[in-house]
Amino acid sequence: MEYVYAALLLHKVKQPVTEENVKKVVSAAGATPDEIQVKALVSALGEVNIDEALKNAAATPMMAAAPAAASAPAAAKPHEEEKKEEKKEEEALEGLSSLFG
Repeated sequence: MEYVYAALLLHKVKQPVTEENVKKVVSAAGATPDEIQVKALVSALGEVNIDEALKNAAATPMMAAAPAAASAPAAAKPHEEEKKEEKKEEEALEGLSSLFG
């Protein structure tokens, strides 16, 4: 988790998300960087537009919650509709986890 936070912090302060920078941030936080995890993270994020990924990740839960709030209580929902909603939430979380390992 600390590697993802390091990448997000570097992105926020407009620094390149490189292996060296991730190692520095993780070390500064008091942890010992794992070379394999650092390489995997930097490699995975190489083709990712972090701004777009964050925007999509932030919008997905809100979009899924809005229809649920407007509909009937959970006990009154048809079984199929509940399954579809759970599937959408799981897909959103899987997409996010694939971005950040």
